[in-house]
This record gives sequence, C-alpha cells and structure tokens, in this order.
Amino acid sequence: MSSVVIRPSVDADLPAITEIYAWNVLNGLGTFEESPPDQAEMTRRRANFLDRGLPYLVAEVDGEVVGYCYAGPFRLRAAYRYTVEDSVYVSPKAVGKGVGRALLEALIVRCEALGLRQMCAVIGDSGNTASIGLHTALGFEKKGVFPDMGHKFGRWVDLVWMQRPLNGGGATPPDAPGMALSGV
Repeated sequence: MSSVVIRPSVDADLPAITEIYAWNVLNGLGTFEESPPDQAEMTRRRANFLDRGLPYLVAEVDGEVVGYCYAGPFRLRAAYRYTVEDSVYVSPKAVGKGVGRALLEALIVRCEALGLRQMCAVIGDSGNTASIGLHTALGFEKKGVFPDMGHKFGRWVDLVWMQRPLNGGGATPPDAPGMALSGV
C-alpha cells in the first residue's frame, strides 16, 4: 500500500465516507446502527461536527479515500466541553494496513491543538481486539466494559470504554474555552 495521507475532509469526500460507513454498519460492530444512512444524512452529521470546530479527517491512498475519523462531543452538557469521543472507520480494503492508526494519531494531535483535555473511545464488542489494541497503543486506558448494551447480528454486544488524557488531562485547569455545548 502506498503512503497514507491524512487531511481534513471536504464535501467531495462524502460519497466515499458514506460508502465506508455503510460497509461498517452492515458488517461490523463499531457502530450499533443497523441501517446505513444516506449521503444527505452523512452530510448533515459531518456539518454538525465541523460547525463545532471539531476535526473530521480522511485518509487517502493514491487519491482514494480509504478511511475517515472525527471527534464528537462526549455529551451535550457544558461541563463536558473539554471531552470528545473519537470515531474511526476504515474501508475493508484498508483494514490492517495502518490507516486507522494514522487517522487516530492525527485526530489526537488536532484535538490537543484545540485545548481539549480528554478523549474517550466507546468500542462496540469486547472481542474487537483490533480497535482495543489500536487505542491502547495510542495511550488509551480501558476504563470499563458494559456488558450486553446493544443487540446486533442476532447477539448481545458489549461496549468497551477507553479514555486518553489530552494536554495533561485533569492535572491542571483548562487553558482554552472548550466547545460550546448545549442540548439534551
């Protein structure tokens, strides 16, 4: 595989992003959605993150988008304004080739540049050793397993909660305003 280029997503990436996510919805436990959203919905979701100033990145190999990631608000209450949750999705043709790692590394750097203090990962399926291993390798610690939280593909699926401090985490007071958050 040629070298991976990580860059901010643009509108022209949405067909590839939609296709990658659809494959993950239909074949994996990284999301608990059961029906893939259409491109209009994916466009709306992406805009929601970008409107908050959060990173939404793609991985490109030889000009083709083979993965994407983003940081989303952990929860919509003001006290969580320094905490994000990561999401990483890779095309089946790029799995195991370092694309997920390159995406997550870049996402961490961009979130630290925003002055954020915590990044969480909520990983579907306690048997997802690839995602758990990737997050562990990049400094995340397992904080818990919530058994049987979702039901997909005819079985109960666990959630693995992992966390990584950014910018020293909670060791010092924040030095940036964080995200503007409100909602339910």
